[in-house]
Amino acid sequence: MHIKRYTIASLLLIAFVGWYVSTFVSSENITINLFGIVISSISISIWVMIPLLILYVASVIHMSFYSVVGSFKLRKYEKDYEKIIDCMVDAYLGKENRSHIFKTPRYKLLGTLIDNAKLFPTNLTSSSIEDAKISETIKLIESIKNGDVVDMKKMSLESNNPLVMQNNRNKYKSELLSAEDILGSPSNYDASFLKEVYTDFVKEAKLTAIENYKSNISLESLYVILDRINCENNTIEVSNALLIELFKTLEIDAKEYIKISSALRCMLPEQRMKLFEIVSSENDIATDAYLYTLFDLEMLEPANAILNLSQNDEYINFKAYSALKGCNKNFNINLFV
Repeated sequence: MHIKRYTIASLLLIAFVGWYVSTFVSSENITINLFGIVISSISISIWVMIPLLILYVASVIHMSFYSVVGSFKLRKYEKDYEKIIDCMVDAYLGKENRSHIFKTPRYKLLGTLIDNAKLFPTNLTSSSIEDAKISETIKLIESIKNGDVVDMKKMSLESNNPLVMQNNRNKYKSELLSAEDILGSPSNYDASFLKEVYTDFVKEAKLTAIENYKSNISLESLYVILDRINCENNTIEVSNALLIELFKTLEIDAKEYIKISSALRCMLPEQRMKLFEIVSSENDIATDAYLYTLFDLEMLEPANAILNLSQNDEYINFKAYSALKGCNKNFNINLFV
């Protein structure tokens, strides 16, 4: 009950009781001696009204106290509700290490579940949500998915966040960021995105620029560089020393080295042979690629010299190819790798 309404009703009741006593019970005055203190003569109706008034004051104090207590509890629920909204927003944005503190048990349980779950809006639209924070977040996600560029600074997301990465791709595709802007500030971007940009960058970049940002190389970008060696368009001349340096930054197995040799068929034969001679001398994994290169270039004598020094169970495929060549049987070397 509201205090104002209760006060009006109580005063009307007290007044009615006083009137009723003075009218229908007694209108006399009495004197009371309370602990030696003589209280002057007061009407009986007044004496009846005094306890009612005291009860009213006590009840108002009681209700006010629990009203304050209730408002504090309600405030906790309101605060926790706002935090749940923040939980949902952070989950939709894919934030890592989420941890919100709740003061009410039920919201604490719900918040803990959300903080430790991955959520992403699938069939929701910004117009279907009434809450402003969630609606704004969904609208931001929709914009990024549609290829738009949005301002995400206020979101405080990590550089490896999927939404941040996609937004950076949108900036790059929209030419708001150049490849050199991105590669020149590697700490601001995720490693996988840097590798993607570097792959595009090496398609036309000068050799010095390629070398400057070589820390972002991947197998994909390596093959782009190899395809440009001695090609007709955007040709570049790469030294064996630089190629070996690029090889060392990647995890390349025996089959991959053979693919690399095949991709270098436009390279001068002498340089190609020397390249894999050096690589195989430093890493036995590349010996297959060296043999493949020699046979591909019809350099049979140095290839057979390596095979003659090998164990019986080594390089069986190349020994078979060599034997067929000795019998004047011509097969494509690619059939044996």
